[in-house]
Amino acid sequence: MGKVTPAPAMGPTYTTKPMVSFLRWAARQRGNVLAYALVAVAVAIALVPYFWMVSSSLKTMTNMFRVPVQWIPDPVNWRSYVIAWHAQDFPRYFLNSGFVAAAITLGNLVLASLAGYSLAKFRYFGRGLLFLLILSTMMLPLEVTMVPLFLIIKRLDWVNSYQGLIVPFLIDGFGVFLMRQYMLGIPKDLIDSARIDGASELRIFWQIVLPLCKPALVALGVFTFREAWDMYIWPLIIVSKDSLRTLPLAISLFMSSYGTAWDQLMPIAVLGTLPMIILFFFLQRAFIQGIAITGLKE
Repeated sequence: MGKVTPAPAMGPTYTTKPMVSFLRWAARQRGNVLAYALVAVAVAIALVPYFWMVSSSLKTMTNMFRVPVQWIPDPVNWRSYVIAWHAQDFPRYFLNSGFVAAAITLGNLVLASLAGYSLAKFRYFGRGLLFLLILSTMMLPLEVTMVPLFLIIKRLDWVNSYQGLIVPFLIDGFGVFLMRQYMLGIPKDLIDSARIDGASELRIFWQIVLPLCKPALVALGVFTFREAWDMYIWPLIIVSKDSLRTLPLAISLFMSSYGTAWDQLMPIAVLGTLPMIILFFFLQRAFIQGIAITGLKE
């Protein structure tokens, strides 16, 4: 008998692979679509209060709380912005908020960077304990330190002054933590080579380290500016002069025991959010990069 040649295996070798690949691709796309849909819903929910604020700023007082909600103002009332702007000395209040926020931001960028550089690139006794103490300050809300801080400011005679508004917030534990985490990723060999070339520590810090920390500096600057711009409790305690009022304090002037002028409060609230929107719009790429890279440091 001759040798029997087995029949070739029958199977969908050339038909199942493309089908399996297509099904895997479809499953991945379905997951992406679901993720995008959830993100879109979350963004829509987060933006609803802002859209309502902008819409209300263009309404008359009679249409402000109309039921059902009138999302598109009819008629559009642009005069509310003019009336609200001239109701108080808002140019002065905007300048006060801008000056205080800029000073606090600049102080945090410089001091937090110096502290972060020390904790990241120098080794000395008690460094770990010092870092833990700095982190512990992040767990204490302002309400806990408010009374002793006010007594110190009063003893220094800084009540009703820009020093009283700015100095207590010139450095923050979060800023030190953020800069320290980012600077851990800067190669130590780069700093050592600069020291061998005879560069001083301050020169290394200003000319080598800081330029490499631009994303982290932008992220810290945006966070700090936002916190300082929106600060309300501390200015309310420390300021009684009208010439030193910040914007959040000025917005509260529209609210009284006799009622709230919502048709004037909403336009000022919209104008008050514009600086942060503009700041984030121009710095968003470096801001996101700084947060992403800092989060990966060990």
